[in-house]
Amino acid sequence: MDRAAYEKRMAWFLSARFGMFIHWGLYAIPARGEWIRCNERISVADYQQYFDEFDPRDYDPKAWAKAAKEAGMRYAVMTAKHHDGFCLFDSQHTDYKATNTPAGRDLIREYVDAFRAEGLKVGFYYSLIDWHHPHFPHFGDRQHPMRDNPAYKDHSYNFDTYLDYMHAQVEELVTGYGQIDILWFDFSYDHLKGEAWRVTDLLKMVRKHQPGVIIDNRLEASGEGFGSLLSLHPKPYSGDFVSPEQIIPPQGIVNCKGDPVAWEACVTMNNNWGFHGTDKHFKPAPMLIRKLVECVSKGGNLLLNVGPTARGRIPGESLHALKKIGRWMRDHHESIYGCGPAGLVKPDFGRVTKKGNKLYFHIFDNPIGYLPLTGLKADEVKSVRLLATGQELKIERNWVTNNYPDICFVSLGPDPVLPDETDTVVMVELKE
Repeated sequence: MDRAAYEKRMAWFLSARFGMFIHWGLYAIPARGEWIRCNERISVADYQQYFDEFDPRDYDPKAWAKAAKEAGMRYAVMTAKHHDGFCLFDSQHTDYKATNTPAGRDLIREYVDAFRAEGLKVGFYYSLIDWHHPHFPHFGDRQHPMRDNPAYKDHSYNFDTYLDYMHAQVEELVTGYGQIDILWFDFSYDHLKGEAWRVTDLLKMVRKHQPGVIIDNRLEASGEGFGSLLSLHPKPYSGDFVSPEQIIPPQGIVNCKGDPVAWEACVTMNNNWGFHGTDKHFKPAPMLIRKLVECVSKGGNLLLNVGPTARGRIPGESLHALKKIGRWMRDHHESIYGCGPAGLVKPDFGRVTKKGNKLYFHIFDNPIGYLPLTGLKADEVKSVRLLATGQELKIERNWVTNNYPDICFVSLGPDPVLPDETDTVVMVELKE
């Protein structure tokens, strides 16, 4: 690996820390999740009804981009093609695309233009698997909707024909939309991993057109497993970051030498990636804010998902949470962007992030008495401020704190209720 080139392309990603995942496609119409074809074993013919009526007349990617930016997100990744094979972009290699539905246009191009206009980085999700393509394995495959349908037991397919198709579509994505910041492939499993995708040729082509694009680790792994990125000798297709799914790694992620590895936790707001009409189990905004902080404190990013409706609107519950996150981020983004682990023991009251000589103590639970800045001595501290207001906090030396001479204590004042009940951030500037 060319370490200098790697660090150059990763710099913005490691600073951004917060992005929007967008899962959208035909599955938004039945509204039972993006894996509906697999879960309900729906045939291509029976799924066709959703293609025939796909007409998201409320689709306004400018509104999506504005919502992402106001939430404090710095980048987005949208499904150009999911497992069902339907393409939101105007691919010249298939008729199974948005331009042939009542929508009648390239929805990915509108997404790219809108998010770039807001100053956000843009990425494409592309499924390596394809349940629509006749030459992707059917019977006996672990996930294919026709995996146990005896009618497909003797189905003839040429996997190289599918790979030619897949490579050609990826080339369309990396040549037809200007600079692409992230390619988010999904996913490898069983024997379909690494060179099974002709991955050396794929990456050679991608890097030729997009030398600065960041690629996830799922050309050789999935949400399960990390791939060779954690080994002493990562494979050429190991990717640039690890992509844990629906979990925040308990201790962050390091390689076999103990060195930190870039990672991004992808997380749903409810329990589905695609729109699900009866899934109302949305995570509250305070929880999502604290989980973003947790990711940053462990050296990772948070890619938070929205699943727009069939008509093209981000669900109200998601928008409501994004607005609340945005209000917190406006006052506290300094403790997120460009930050990482502090190298201190996790305090009982919350977490700590760090950037340069500044530490950001995230207080989830108000202490009794003074706030202990565990891991710091008073003579190491230049100043202490509330991040939201810049208010000075006084270092306390008295008969209570003198019992703990190796810990710096500050006063938050007499009110037992935190200024921000979700996460009050205390900024500590250390002496040079």
